[in-house]
Amino acid sequence: MLVKSALAAMALLTSTAMAPNVPLPGASVTVQEQAGDPVRLGAYGFGTKRTYLRAVKGDTFARQKGMSEAALSPDGRRVAAVPDSYRSGWDSVVVTDRLTGKPARIRTVRKPMTASYASWSRDNTKVALTVESKTGGKWRTTGFTVVDALRSTATTVTVPGVAAKAAFWWSPDGNLVAEHQKGLRFHNPADGKVVRTFAGLGLPTGPEDAFSPSGKQLAVWCPPRFAEHLCVVDPGTGAVLKRVKAEPEALFGWWDENHVIAVMAFRGAYRLTVLDLNGTTKRVLAGIPAKTWRADFWLNFVRGA
Repeated sequence: MLVKSALAAMALLTSTAMAPNVPLPGASVTVQEQAGDPVRLGAYGFGTKRTYLRAVKGDTFARQKGMSEAALSPDGRRVAAVPDSYRSGWDSVVVTDRLTGKPARIRTVRKPMTASYASWSRDNTKVALTVESKTGGKWRTTGFTVVDALRSTATTVTVPGVAAKAAFWWSPDGNLVAEHQKGLRFHNPADGKVVRTFAGLGLPTGPEDAFSPSGKQLAVWCPPRFAEHLCVVDPGTGAVLKRVKAEPEALFGWWDENHVIAVMAFRGAYRLTVLDLNGTTKRVLAGIPAKTWRADFWLNFVRGA
């Protein structure tokens, strides 16, 4: 039954041919898409102020009122959205099945804590949220919340010694990854215990999945000992596989196994590009005005949906 549902979701989400030009309301940006692209844009926004979600059918985007962020599951069937206010003293996440339109509001943490920066597991069943609390007037990370999207349950774990600005996101093997000592630390999602640590490896690129589609490569910002800005490492051993000769402003995940989705400075503005691991721009997906980029512009891509 689950297999049939997944197939139905894929059929629904891919039933409309992609337009070559997809305008993004409120952003002064038009994304160039082609049939056969391995990913497509599912959501975008400006920090936590405005969030836009792509329609299940077609190429239109609608603002998600009352939501500070939205992230689509890898198969595109579900969306996890974080409300911009508490309800009855609780923060929450709203998980909506896009086939049925049925939403489930799931409590996460009590006020004044927050749980945000949604990251989907690759099997489309769980959402990880980073938990923060305010100390001395500043927000700092204290742990994570794992939401079971199928059962509408949430479990919060406090992680001792976590970096103040760390964000948790899923690794392909089902662990959670966060910044640690200018590198990375992998945690068991059930109890937060450390699985492995790569201190000094370089910080995760984020905010999108920094692992390649195969899970065999991980994009990080190179540590200071290298002249290059972007490095590709082996997530199992921490070995540096490639140093990319380019200076991206940000990465929004991988295009395929040999290319990343990068924002590059260009003539006083910016471009959303497909960048190969030699640092060469292979395709320009969109031009981004400087005003748009500086307004904390973000994008959320979906693979194969």
